[in-house]
Amino acid sequence: MKFTFYHNNINVLDLEKSIEFYKKALGLSVSKEVEAEDKSFRLAFLGDNTTPHLLELTWLRDMDRPYNLGDNESHLAMRVDDIDAALSLHKEMNCVCFENPDMGIYFINDPDGYWIEICPVR
Repeated sequence: MKFTFYHNNINVLDLEKSIEFYKKALGLSVSKEVEAEDKSFRLAFLGDNTTPHLLELTWLRDMDRPYNLGDNESHLAMRVDDIDAALSLHKEMNCVCFENPDMGIYFINDPDGYWIEICPVR
C-alpha cells in the first residue's frame, strides 16, 4: 500500500476574495470547482501547474464569523525561485506577517489569517 499527497484544505469566508489572493500572491490557478446542489458549500481546488498537490478552499454558506485558527502553528509552505521579488510583491500586497532573515524565509497571511511560509529554492 502506498499513500501520496493529494490536497490540503482550508475553510474561507469569501471564496472569490481568497481565490484572487492565492492567484496574485502565489500564482496558483483554479483547476476544479464543486458546488453542492443545495448551495450549502463550494469548493475550489488550486494548483501551481508544476506539482500535483492542490490547495482546496472550502466556503460554507452558514458560516457567519471568522474561523478560529487557534495558535495558528499549522501553515502551508511554498518555495519560490526569486525570494526578493516575492517579498517585494507581498510587501506591496501588505500581507507579510513575519520575517526571519537569518533563516532566509518569511510568512504571509491570507484574507482569513492563515499563514503561508515562503522559502527560497535551495
